[in-house]
Amino acid sequence: MTTRATPRPLEEGLVPWPEEFARRYVAEGYWIGQPLGAALRRAGLRTPEALALVDGTTRLTFRSLLARADGLAVSLLEDLGLQPGDRLLVQLPNCWQFVVLTLACLRAGVVPVMALPAHRERELGELAAHSEAVAVAVPEVHRGVDHLVIAEAITRAPGSTLRSVLVVGEPRGPSQVDLTAWCAEPPDPEACAARLDAQAPTGRQVALFLLSGGTTGTPKLIPRTHDDYGYNARASAELCRLGPGDAYLVALPGGHNFPLACPGILGTVLRGGRVVMLDSPEPERAFATIAAERVTVTAVVPAVAQRWLAHAEAHGADQLESLRLLQVGGARLAEEVARRVEAVLGATLQQVFGMAEGLVNYTRLDDPKEVRCATQGRPLSPGDEIRVVDEAGRDVPPGVPGLLLTRGPYTIRGYYRAPEHNARSFDPDGWYRTGDVVVRRDDGNLVVEGREKDIVNRGGEKISAEEVENLAYRLPWVRQCAAVAVPDPELGERVCLFAVLAPGTTLTLTDLRAALAPTGVSPLLLPERLELVDHLPTTAVGKIDKAALRAEAARRAAAEDRERRPR
Repeated sequence: MTTRATPRPLEEGLVPWPEEFARRYVAEGYWIGQPLGAALRRAGLRTPEALALVDGTTRLTFRSLLARADGLAVSLLEDLGLQPGDRLLVQLPNCWQFVVLTLACLRAGVVPVMALPAHRERELGELAAHSEAVAVAVPEVHRGVDHLVIAEAITRAPGSTLRSVLVVGEPRGPSQVDLTAWCAEPPDPEACAARLDAQAPTGRQVALFLLSGGTTGTPKLIPRTHDDYGYNARASAELCRLGPGDAYLVALPGGHNFPLACPGILGTVLRGGRVVMLDSPEPERAFATIAAERVTVTAVVPAVAQRWLAHAEAHGADQLESLRLLQVGGARLAEEVARRVEAVLGATLQQVFGMAEGLVNYTRLDDPKEVRCATQGRPLSPGDEIRVVDEAGRDVPPGVPGLLLTRGPYTIRGYYRAPEHNARSFDPDGWYRTGDVVVRRDDGNLVVEGREKDIVNRGGEKISAEEVENLAYRLPWVRQCAAVAVPDPELGERVCLFAVLAPGTTLTLTDLRAALAPTGVSPLLLPERLELVDHLPTTAVGKIDKAALRAEAARRAAAEDRERRPR
């Protein structure tokens, strides 16, 4: 029998905003002291019979959505025994149950930890241990992966705090709960609402945890409060001019900050619009769903935008007639691609450059086309402070590349229980070192030049090169290795591994991926290109020269591309 560890109080390990800043954000109207769950409920009750949520044949009005969320919230507290402040690890695909569960957590004061469908046992185990989650929500099986097996494995791990599994599908054990059944409308929704209103969280309390760094690397948990995340969603929805007539398509994983609150699911509900869930952004399904549901707004990453462009150019864009706004973010959109979006897809392009830690930049809907296509926008809020500095921390003038620093009413002051990360990522005055290298133009818009850290940006998913290297070093025939980004026309970048092998051994990319796959990591960590070398170049101080390797990887990839072209 597994002995369950007792999670520590949520408040331990939080880094709050200094009181002088908190008072300023309240005085300037950014923080309104309202729990996000209550704000969502109030918005939905304005039009209770309007359609709020669509997932295939499931169609929920605001009345039904709010009742189901409140009923589930009470069940989490009374039947599952969760307490306000308890953490619940959420790993669900884009489905209506994800929305109901998220709203239920916000109403109950239970804190969802937004994992991603691509996570596997290693990542989920680290997230569960770091957050000290007491429950986890998963699909039974998703895209051929048995998530219940993974959930049970991390629940049984030594020292685990997990005690319950909520599953979309068929439960298989006594600690598992049928989440879909628990999402049914309760017999007395008003009693549930009164119960939750009486113990609602405060604006300063943590509403949810987002993840830093995409899908890989050591988890850094980002605590977003009801005040700051509510402002993020409200201000984003206003900037995007969302209203009751809008339908927002969630095609990216709903646990990402971008489709969750920029303006995403939460912003759409706050403005009385309709949320449409889709578990794939592939153009055939996405275009058909946009046509069927009269979708007006959606968000994609550059790789998806390119696939949509190719599909529209081959088959036409008639199905996108209702789409008025296409947001593109997660990685820099090449200008030559950006300039095709409006002509081919027919929707206004909005570039979005932000981070789960806070700051979000948008091009505005009425910006000149040159700004929409050539920049990644400017800060959402008048309360956003930004600096662009050189390596010595000195501010650089407009037009000069530098490292982006920021602080503001929705940018955190520290990761959860991560003092070492915080010492590196935040300076004593609260400026967050984003790791992004940008150019600030004279008009205030930013152009993203790249990343300071050793990160591969694969279609918006940030992959730690160090994590890839640590995996490769598990293989006995790998003596030395280095992972770098190699340019890719579709995804922006892919993972390339340079490896020095032990004498007398050989290795192919297929063999490498097959050897690493059983380790239980995300498939995104598996290299997509392998270069075998006799030695790795080093800098003057003896470090592996990643810049030289990136240049070599790009050179080799370009040479192969030229060879493949017809002559």
